[in-house]
Amino acid sequence: MSKRASAVVLVGRPNVGKSTLFNRLSGTRRAIVTAMPGTTRDVIAQPAEWRGARFELIDTGGMFGASQDPLHALVLERGRRAIASADLLVLVVDSREGLVPGDREIAQAIRAADTPALLAINKVDDKRWKSEALDFYQLGFDQVFEISAEHGLGTGDLLDAIVERLGLSPASRGAADEPPVEDLDGAAASTSAAPAEVGIAIVGRPNAGKSSLVNRLLREERMIVSEMPGTTRDAVDTVFTWHRRQFRIVDTAGMRRAGRVARGGQVETVSVMLASRAIESADIVVLVIDASVGVTDQDAAIAGAADKAGRGIIIAANKWDLMKDRGSEFVKEFDEELRRRLKFLDYAPVLHISAATGERTPKLLEMIDRVAVARTKRVKTAELNAFVRKITDAHPPASPGRNHVRVLYAAQTAVGPPTFVFFTNVATQFHFSYERFLVNQIRDAFGFLGSPIRLHVRRRRREGGG
Repeated sequence: MSKRASAVVLVGRPNVGKSTLFNRLSGTRRAIVTAMPGTTRDVIAQPAEWRGARFELIDTGGMFGASQDPLHALVLERGRRAIASADLLVLVVDSREGLVPGDREIAQAIRAADTPALLAINKVDDKRWKSEALDFYQLGFDQVFEISAEHGLGTGDLLDAIVERLGLSPASRGAADEPPVEDLDGAAASTSAAPAEVGIAIVGRPNAGKSSLVNRLLREERMIVSEMPGTTRDAVDTVFTWHRRQFRIVDTAGMRRAGRVARGGQVETVSVMLASRAIESADIVVLVIDASVGVTDQDAAIAGAADKAGRGIIIAANKWDLMKDRGSEFVKEFDEELRRRLKFLDYAPVLHISAATGERTPKLLEMIDRVAVARTKRVKTAELNAFVRKITDAHPPASPGRNHVRVLYAAQTAVGPPTFVFFTNVATQFHFSYERFLVNQIRDAFGFLGSPIRLHVRRRRREGGG
């Protein structure tokens, strides 16, 4: 007797896009899609597959909320039965309508079922609805995905999470594997990069030793996997493995070209441009500083670009072999001056290395691995709110107006970089000093080594208030 496939059940109010998402994830057109609420009455099941992992996808009729359908009570009962039999639930909500009481009602039903669940905020393809999506984090789901079922935005990440939560093992894709899931137009559905691979941008001023560092890392490991041509520019990504982890140094052609291309007054402009291009493709940025020169304005400009992009950052003070005769106080003075010039990177670890001799370059790979893990860490909603209550009770935000500002709820809305939203009763922003205080407290409590932390404040909207 064959084992029953794990059941993934899509639930939500009428007309939030469950049927469109069902068709997108299953690669079929079984569910009828119209603008009329309540189109889907039956519970529809379809085998689905993602990266070699198979499960059963189930589409329920629109549950809860207002409905003129005379059969809505039957639809509701069938939906409840589907929830009871599910291995994983995906609550689909509509960002354009915002958070409404029906969404809260169905979230409560999911909690009562005590079944693992994900939240999919649909219809976020338009930037106008991005801010509305933040309200849904109040529902308390640990894993939230902002998607567009119609256009496929974010559905690859959602499928990755479904497979992970079901405990299925995605097959590694090779030449003989089955083709990827296709969308309704016949184009391959998007998928995120393998989580085991970390993209590294090694950036800095010309002659800081970037190319030497790249060559040192690759020569030490002697495990180059492939040379992959860049997809949108004339560049090469060098892939290698270290301790069974895969790393990809992005845009090495651009790094090696910088010194030859830059001439005269163009040096700063060209090097910053090339660094920005590499930063866009990376997870971790290694800012290489020439220790014999110290931190310059150009280093600060490149560091600012990495911080703004939300990348994990490590500062590598290179050519440290030339600093050995500077005396015992030099290290302290150098680091103090570096932190002063790059005070906005107080979260970034500093390593003293030598690409020429190989001194501490293995430590650099260890640090890259640690920062890569830290920037994708997700704090559980209950743990975060217990922490936030403790901190804000002891140190409440300033109340510039008549109303006392209270933090009602917080949620981590993203990783890479870790992003947090604080919902309050009145405030739409905190004083910059209080925001810095919260970021420091979050970092002390949960880590996030080497990663910038994003913090947003949002006034909780009154339901039914328009």
